[in-house]
Amino acid sequence: MSRAAQEHNVDRDQAAVLPDLLTPELDVVFCGTAPGTVSAALKQYYAHPQNKFWRVLYDVGLTPSLLKPSQFADLLAFGIGLTDIAKQSFGMDNQLPRGSLGIEAVGALRARMEKFRPAHLAFTSLTGGRKFLGVRAEFGLQPTLFGPTAIWVLPSPSPAAHWNWDEAPWRALADRVRSTV
Repeated sequence: MSRAAQEHNVDRDQAAVLPDLLTPELDVVFCGTAPGTVSAALKQYYAHPQNKFWRVLYDVGLTPSLLKPSQFADLLAFGIGLTDIAKQSFGMDNQLPRGSLGIEAVGALRARMEKFRPAHLAFTSLTGGRKFLGVRAEFGLQPTLFGPTAIWVLPSPSPAAHWNWDEAPWRALADRVRSTV
């Protein structure tokens, strides 16, 4: 990646591109690798108009209505939180500055999860799940817990990952969340 591209993708103040949406003991926290460029520009999670995130939350029954990206803070009322591994970078995974998804970023995510202790942590990409778990994770519920937190790896709702889309792991997560609430 060119220096100009890196400067474009990194917030110079090292502030989070998007704020965490976290409170203690949420039912589920969705974790992306990094906000996309549209999300970063609008300061809203999963804001690309072709991103399936908001539609799938509604379709699988995790929200009672179809929310817009601008309503992301409303998710707390439904026991849902949001975060990313890379907090100071944005763009597609292959555009992120070196180290954005590295040991320090994953360690910071682990610390946030230890602090807030959600029932479920759901990665919205295979890359995110594998970075956190350090193993060759597959889609669905993972065999290991992180403290009391069940770990899920979900197909990415990003339009760039449409070739890999499968709603079934999202439905399985929603069923599990509803059964433990």
